[in-house]
Formats: sequence, structure tokens, C-alpha cells
Amino acid sequence: MEPAGSEGRGAVRELRLHLVTWNVGTASPPPDVTSLLQLNSLGPTMDMYVIGLQEVNSRITNFLSDLAFDDPWSIFFMTVLSPLGYIKLSSVRMQGLLLLVFVKHVHLPFIRDIHTHYTRTGLYGYWGNKGGVTVRMSLYGHTICFMNCHLPAHMENTEQRLDDFEKILEMQFEGENIPSTLDHDVLFWFGDLNFRIADYGIHFVRESINNKRYNLLWEKDQLNMAKKKEAFLQEFIEGPLQFKPTYKFDLYSDVYDTSEKKRKPAWTDRILWRVKNLCQHASKEVEFSEEEQTISVTLNNYISHMSYGISDHKPVTGTFGLELKPLLSDPLIILSPEGDWSAEHDVLISYSAVPEFPSSAWDWIGLFKVAFRHVNDYVTYAWVEDDEISSNKDSKQVYMSAAEIPDMGGEFLLCYYSNNLQSIVGISQPFQIQPNRTLIEKDLTQEENSWMQKPDNLESLDEF
Repeated sequence: MEPAGSEGRGAVRELRLHLVTWNVGTASPPPDVTSLLQLNSLGPTMDMYVIGLQEVNSRITNFLSDLAFDDPWSIFFMTVLSPLGYIKLSSVRMQGLLLLVFVKHVHLPFIRDIHTHYTRTGLYGYWGNKGGVTVRMSLYGHTICFMNCHLPAHMENTEQRLDDFEKILEMQFEGENIPSTLDHDVLFWFGDLNFRIADYGIHFVRESINNKRYNLLWEKDQLNMAKKKEAFLQEFIEGPLQFKPTYKFDLYSDVYDTSEKKRKPAWTDRILWRVKNLCQHASKEVEFSEEEQTISVTLNNYISHMSYGISDHKPVTGTFGLELKPLLSDPLIILSPEGDWSAEHDVLISYSAVPEFPSSAWDWIGLFKVAFRHVNDYVTYAWVEDDEISSNKDSKQVYMSAAEIPDMGGEFLLCYYSNNLQSIVGISQPFQIQPNRTLIEKDLTQEENSWMQKPDNLESLDEF
């Protein structure tokens, strides 16, 4: 694992982002999401996964259980992604809305100021069955915001959808110096937006879909129509809708609604984005130099996944390239294990911090398995102040007790968690902890002794 800042300040860096939106209709996770997450892709691996779900099971018994423990969908995606080197960076839940953000370990020291928010719009703002959940962060010094929305249903509610989205955009994060939603460098807006195809009858819509003439339907898509007249929507970009409308399907099939209601197909599930500097450029009508453009977004593909049938919606994914000039090139903390580690003796950690680092008595260093799931998934930890044993202007040393080190050993990481910044600000290279030889020898001796002592109840078997 190379240090993410090794290219140095000013070098352009491209991150690959895979974004998922899926109305799961209260269903449990499917057996496999390999194609959904493009895990078999021959191209470079993703740097970040952003997964927005709607209609996660929110019956009161399920919801109360999920407040105390991770919900089944979070556990499912962590189980899939953690062995591949991704950690759940953040999540936010509001009844049936769930937003998960996973990143590769190597980026953790360069992701800061993570905040979450949710906005209820159901029942005039008193109920969370509709609304938006949001995660924002600073990524290599650039501000990024992800907004997962579930807007009102039905053909006639276009204006209500637009009003609700404007309300969600107006929300403010708690904390100092955090930009408003539209002031982020990049804003991703996605979810079950519930916009329908107006005017055309169901037979024309279905015939156009069957003939793959999706372009005939674009001009009557309510979101496309709204973008032509609503100024705040014109700044959002979307890829071409070159896939079948993703709603409404019979379960476990690719057949559109055969129930009595026979809902007209629609592109309800969408992914859009907005780049702030492009909006400023458009409003000023001036040349925008490459030097000024420190971040850009490229859509690599925008597709639906017809093979998933657990709900009446098909999931939609967008794969993006984020090209940026890092405004942060060095981690706040550099740390590493000292010497050979095993449970046979106390061990040492050395670390150094940049001069401006806002340390706290509540900072800690965690020992994690390489395939750890989230920041609280540590094996053990040490307080950086209480467990400090030496300090000079260049580095400090912290100890961990031998009693806390795993006897069986294995491959591990060290992470420094900043209480003030509420995030991991330093991560070590993977390293090996040696098995405890004393314990292994003791186990072998006990095993040999157990074979030498034949149980009394087996003696009678000698007669047969």
C-alpha cells in the first residue's frame, strides 16, 4: 500500500467512484452483488463506493434493532467490500433511506471533516418516509457531498418533488466553516427521484422500450422537462438514459407491471452531479483555465442492472472519474510499529504529527486486522497520551500491552484516530504479528497428552 500523498502537491490524481442507487422495496440483500459493484471489471479497481438505498425495511422492530446494531444491508456490503481493502467511512439512516460510503484504506488520511445530515419531507416534514440523507467530506482538500433522496411518488406530484428537493438543498450541516450543500466543489444527487414519463400512453411507452428507442421518451421525462425551466436544476448534469426505465417491474423478472394498476414505466432511479466551478464559469461567461480547474468529473458509464429482481425497481449505477489536484499531499500523522510484534512482549508504536495537527487527550491508535470494516472494528487500542512512553520534537512512542496482542498473529494495520477531526488521520503499512510460540507449544503439549490418555468409556471398544 503506497502512501497516497507520495505524488506530491500539484500532481493530478484520478480517483474512481462507483455510485449505486436502488429502491430495495423492504427486501433482504441478494445472494450476490458482483455485477452491481463491478467487482469483476478488468479496469482499475474503485477508490470509493457510494451506495444509496431507498425503502430499506423500516418496520418499527427492524428499525429499533438497526439503531442498536448495523442493519442487514450495511453488514452485507461490509462483508463484501472489507476483504477487498475498503472501510465503511460513513453512513446515515433515516427510516427507509440509507447512505453508505466505502473507501480504500490508502485514502483515509486525506479524508476529513466528515458530516452527515438527514431531512424529512414526508407529512410536511414530520415523517421520514420521504426526504434526503447526506454525507459530506473534504477529499484531498476538495469538498464533496453525496445526497440520497426519495421524493414523492405519482405522476401528478412533479411540483411537490421539486419543492421537496429544494428543501433538502437548503439544509445546513452542523459545525463551523462547513459550506452549504450547493457550495461544495462537487455535489452528487441520486435516489428514487420518482419522476415519470408524461403525456405518452402506456402502449407507446412500452413499444418504444421494446424497440430500444429510448430517445423518443426523453423529452417527456418529467425531470428533463423540469431542467429546461428550473434554474436550480440546470446546473445538474446527467448521463444519457440509454437503459430501460427502471420502474415498475414484477418481482424477480424483467417484465413491467402486470398487476391491475399496470404502472407506466419510468426512469425513477437517477444519478446526477454538479461541479461548482463549472457553474461559476457558466455564470461569468469567461475562459476557465486548466490552472483554475482543480477538480473535474467524468462519467464513465451509467447503466441499470436488470438481473436484480428483489424489488419492483432495478438498481442504477454510475461509474465516475474524479480528476483532482490534491490540496493535501501529506498525512497529518505518520505511524508505524517498531520491531517485531507478538503477544510474548509489550510492543511499541512510533508516530509523528505535522506541526499544525490539533491533537487531543482523547486521540487513540487502534490495531486493526487488514480487512477491518469500520473505525470501531479495532482489535485493541492505545491512548496516545496515557500510553505514551517517550517524546521528542520529531516523534513519539506509545506502548501496547502484550496481553492485548492477538496470540494467533496475522496481518494488521495501525490507525491514528483524531477526536477533534472525528476521523482516521494516519494509517500504517500492513505488518505481520508473529504467533505466540509459548501458547502454541502449550497447545501442542496438551493435544499430545490428550491423545496419550485414552478415555475410560472407550476401553470397552477393545473387545470388538
